[in-house]
Amino acid sequence: MKLEEIIREVPKVLLHDHLDGGLRPETIIELAEEIGYKKLPTKDPKELAEWFFRGANKGNLVEFLQGFEYTIAVMQTKENLERIAYEMMEDMHKDGIVYVETRFAPVLSLDGGLYYDDVMHAVLAGLERGKKDFGVGYGLILCSLRNMTNSLEIAELAVNYRDKGVVGFDLAGEEGGYPPKKHIDAFQFIMRENFNITIHAGEAFGKESIWQAIQYCGSHRIGHATRLKEDIVYDANGKILKLGDLAQYILDKRIPLEICLNSNVHTGAIDKIENHPFKELFNSKFRVFLNTDDRLMSNITLTDEYITATEIFGIDLDDIEKLNINAMKSAFINHDKKLDYIYNVIKPGYQKMREKLLSLKV
Repeated sequence: MKLEEIIREVPKVLLHDHLDGGLRPETIIELAEEIGYKKLPTKDPKELAEWFFRGANKGNLVEFLQGFEYTIAVMQTKENLERIAYEMMEDMHKDGIVYVETRFAPVLSLDGGLYYDDVMHAVLAGLERGKKDFGVGYGLILCSLRNMTNSLEIAELAVNYRDKGVVGFDLAGEEGGYPPKKHIDAFQFIMRENFNITIHAGEAFGKESIWQAIQYCGSHRIGHATRLKEDIVYDANGKILKLGDLAQYILDKRIPLEICLNSNVHTGAIDKIENHPFKELFNSKFRVFLNTDDRLMSNITLTDEYITATEIFGIDLDDIEKLNINAMKSAFINHDKKLDYIYNVIKPGYQKMREKLLSLKV
């Protein structure tokens, strides 16, 4: 079997994926036509996909985020939101993903006259229909944006929908000049409600952003955390010699790190994948796992992300299984559900693949 076939077939878990960063180009064109949106650079799906990738692959987060203007534009009706969520679930199924946590900012879908409840009901309806049709488990994470002041409102919305499919609260957007502690009221509310927090940190700003996310805002997971390498001393061969206090704390407390290799190159969080701290963090037993971030912008699937890690860092099938178990352990769902996925879905899936590969050798 080819490497791509193996990785696509084994069960995988995806926890850092943006709903508004994963639309199908064909869907964007069709929905834009329906609502009379005229700003798309092209109506050819292949050209549009290339346009998004070219625009995002410029090495800085600000330019990377500009493409969202076009995806957000078609996410302003209930019908469109439900369809986009449903298609995401189908794409997960095709990529061998058994559980996904997708995230989006509800505030960005209010320009067409919808209310928060309209947006939530539509997205959750699409996710639930996708779960029934494709058998993929899901959780929805609501994003507040660093440059806005309504983060408490979004945190309250997340908690209001915690029994309907929402599993957590996130802070996303441009890091520079917008420290997470400015949104501390929202995070304190989430903590008081015994709910889940993940924060984008250490992508476009330094280790201080990660420190604030954890120690000020109580984040249970960190999105990206690429700049954690600033708190680590490496030898001449890139091996870890010593951990700083923050890195040691993250390791000791098993705080999960949502690693996005390809996206980190596209946003300029890292100059090239070979210099990403992922493999040394994995070797040092940090709770890391791989993610897509924005599938449309980075022209990527989770299978692609694992192929990259295999080719660049030499991880094998056992490592891929371990990384996906790490992800499942870090999911914002109940402990018994995590164990069910690990022991009844993930482990049997990898064992089946090993037996299949062994039989092909005989």
